[in-house]
Amino acid sequence: MCAIEAGKRGRKALLLEHANKIGKKILMSGGGRCNFTNLSVNASNYISENPHFCKSALARYTPADFISLVEKHQVPFYEKTLGQLFCQHKSADILDILASECTSFGVNIATLTSCQSISHTDANTYELQLERDDKASSVSSTSLVVASGGLSIPRMGASGFGYQVAEQFGLPLIPTRPGLVALHLDESAQGGLAQLAGISVDVSVSCNSKSFQEALLFTHRGLSGPAILQISSYWQAGEALEIDLLPQHDLEQLLTEWEPQSTLLINQLSKLLPKRLLEYCLQDYPQLPTRQYNRQQRQQIIKSLHQWQVKPCNTDGYKTAEVTLGGVDTKALSSKTMAASKQPGLYFIGEVVDVTGWLGGYNFQWAWASGWCAGQDV
Repeated sequence: MCAIEAGKRGRKALLLEHANKIGKKILMSGGGRCNFTNLSVNASNYISENPHFCKSALARYTPADFISLVEKHQVPFYEKTLGQLFCQHKSADILDILASECTSFGVNIATLTSCQSISHTDANTYELQLERDDKASSVSSTSLVVASGGLSIPRMGASGFGYQVAEQFGLPLIPTRPGLVALHLDESAQGGLAQLAGISVDVSVSCNSKSFQEALLFTHRGLSGPAILQISSYWQAGEALEIDLLPQHDLEQLLTEWEPQSTLLINQLSKLLPKRLLEYCLQDYPQLPTRQYNRQQRQQIIKSLHQWQVKPCNTDGYKTAEVTLGGVDTKALSSKTMAASKQPGLYFIGEVVDVTGWLGGYNFQWAWASGWCAGQDV
């Protein structure tokens, strides 16, 4: 996005990619269909030490702007849920749009090219020492934009390169950790839960005053699914999650309605939740009709289904995390241009910056917006 916008302004742009092809993360995103933006985007959908920083970029380049680009290239798309927009066919359609725009505006792309070192000269230019196929070369530029992402999914080529460049030029960093990631439970907590692997239910999960109502997936190692990925970005080690397994129902009211009936409570509940899950949650109670539970038992059952407490022990780590929380401290950057305040001609955009979006197209929109903003200034 930055290279495209620079090209539009007549700037000579070189895009350096250390992988064998551009946009690998785009290709793998959204289950192969690329959740490229969201219809509703604002600062509350992002996590940062400075929650106001992203407002300028998101206002200057909106989802509607990217949708216009998608429509210009006649790529069909659809809204899935919660404003999430996906390609009708394949993720490669989005990558093709960006590659086509680069070609249209004269952007040069060099793949399989690694940057060995960077220096800033007295003439205010950046000298980059490059390597491709064991052959060394160099290039100089007046502007240098770091769009190298975070540490997430190292098998795709993720590295700490961007953070190293920031440190080299004196920019502070916010400590990083995996975000939008599955959570693990220790073996003692896992015991019974492991038998629930594969079960998916719609829940409301809460932690640190934040709640998400989406699907939860039980795994052999713990918990995953959209609701868990979302809350993982707010969860810290040692904290418990509170999970409402019946977020769209009032169990106390249901118990009152079921009281006259002779049907076992677990059978009534199995109309709302998987039987295996209920057997786990209600294992400490005898299987009785609703009216045969005393008040204390009823209150405990209500709590176990509406306020189930689970304490994860860790996350699945960077190997599967969709994003990296933390990164280049926004205090060192211009919110309008993404330029480093005290280092002329140096810019940081996208995931390498301490701005992390929710699941649902928000991180792509931040990439498009921050790239667009830098592209107006380089």
